[in-house]
Amino acid sequence: MLDDELCYRAVGSRDSRFDGIFYSGVTSTGIYCRPSCPARTPKRENIRFYRSAAEAQSAGFRACRRCRPDTTPGSPEWNVRADVTARAMRLIADGVVDREGVHGLADRLGYSERQLHRSLVDEVGAGPLRLARSQRSHTARTLLETTTLPITEIAFAAGFASVRQFNDTMREVYGSTPTALRTRAAKVAGKSRTGGRAEDIAVCQGPAGTVQLRLAHRRPADILGLLQFLAVRAVPGVEEVVGTTYRRSVSLPHGPAVVELTPATGWVHAVIRLTDPRDLTAAVARCRRVFDLDADPGAVDAVLGSDPALRPLVEATPGTLLPGTVDGHELAIRGVLGQQVSVAAARTIAGRLVVAHGKPLDAPVGTVTHTFPHVDELASVDPATFPMPRSRQRTLHEVAARLADGRVRLDPGADRDAAERELQEIPGIGPWTSSYVRMRALGDPDVFLPTDLGVKHGMQALGLEPAPNAVAEHSQRWRPWRSYALMHVWAAATNASAT
Repeated sequence: MLDDELCYRAVGSRDSRFDGIFYSGVTSTGIYCRPSCPARTPKRENIRFYRSAAEAQSAGFRACRRCRPDTTPGSPEWNVRADVTARAMRLIADGVVDREGVHGLADRLGYSERQLHRSLVDEVGAGPLRLARSQRSHTARTLLETTTLPITEIAFAAGFASVRQFNDTMREVYGSTPTALRTRAAKVAGKSRTGGRAEDIAVCQGPAGTVQLRLAHRRPADILGLLQFLAVRAVPGVEEVVGTTYRRSVSLPHGPAVVELTPATGWVHAVIRLTDPRDLTAAVARCRRVFDLDADPGAVDAVLGSDPALRPLVEATPGTLLPGTVDGHELAIRGVLGQQVSVAAARTIAGRLVVAHGKPLDAPVGTVTHTFPHVDELASVDPATFPMPRSRQRTLHEVAARLADGRVRLDPGADRDAAERELQEIPGIGPWTSSYVRMRALGDPDVFLPTDLGVKHGMQALGLEPAPNAVAEHSQRWRPWRSYALMHVWAAATNASAT
């Protein structure tokens, strides 16, 4: 539950740490804002607080044109929690309601539509349709401001059932027609090119065929450290890191895409080349997951920094992030490839799989030429053709088969405990692989790998007992952020080997 007095103090101090955690509606103006909105702080009697943008919209407020509350980072709560509400929020962010409806969302979660609606209203103040509608309006606004697509095409690409519904929603949420939003964005972009402040623009104009936008995150955030982690593991043909830009292919519901992510101050510049504009919502959600952009690094550092062993690392590298993935199936396959081999060897094997079974892109970008092989393809081929020992050939084939037929689920709404249990039922999958997949594919912030060789070396570098039982016991003080602690421990091992 929101503490109104705490929320009002956050609004009064314009504290950006609360952006995306709650929203404030001002009754005297009829608008809702993010806590860090630079506008004059409203009187206490004129302000109301809401748990989601959708709840504020349901109460009759429209989005502030100055602070753009729809572009805030997502609530970190949905990354931490593993209950049905959190799983539903992750699936809604991925666009499942737009593609499959509320029935499809409820079916994925194993709940009735009524149970799911009640849970979401109780937790975030809005049901799945209202939450999806709020997200739809943000997608539409992004397309209006960053592409030259006809407005009618944008309406359906964003997931609206009719142009009339689209127009009504945009007027309700933003207090403007779609045409007016596009015109205003063009004027602002022109102002930035003639000396205005470009950082005040939440989204940027892009060339035809691409969408460019800014993905907000909380500070501090060690995105450069995350880039280094991804660069070492980049699969040839699928990923590359050039300077400070991470580029990769992504398989989306309506076709492949190529995304480019480049860190800036307070946000990440994203360039998304889509086959179909209907995939924008899913593409943005997956970009945010791979860079952990909805995390609350301050909360993580406060816990990890309280341990004297980790404090020097936290102080040296504040805002360590957890590298995610754009596709849980891909991460599971790569987890098997990485068993009992070095990171470099796993990368080489993955590159060979891409050449043999990946789908070539119609328009390669840089060295990104293919999408990662789909599990359906890997499940249909002779496992003897996989470039690895026979036992891992069988494991890889079985993992692909169970992912393809749905016996193992690794989508954003998957139950983390069930997924780990189902993975360990596969011959050749042990606690290390299943935990690694749980951490990166499902974004679990509280995973640790006590038997990992890198953890052993990292614990020794920190002056701690490296035996697995001792490691597991010591890691309890890092809960619920053991996945982030693992990144620090691995970094300690890397630093020790370099000296």
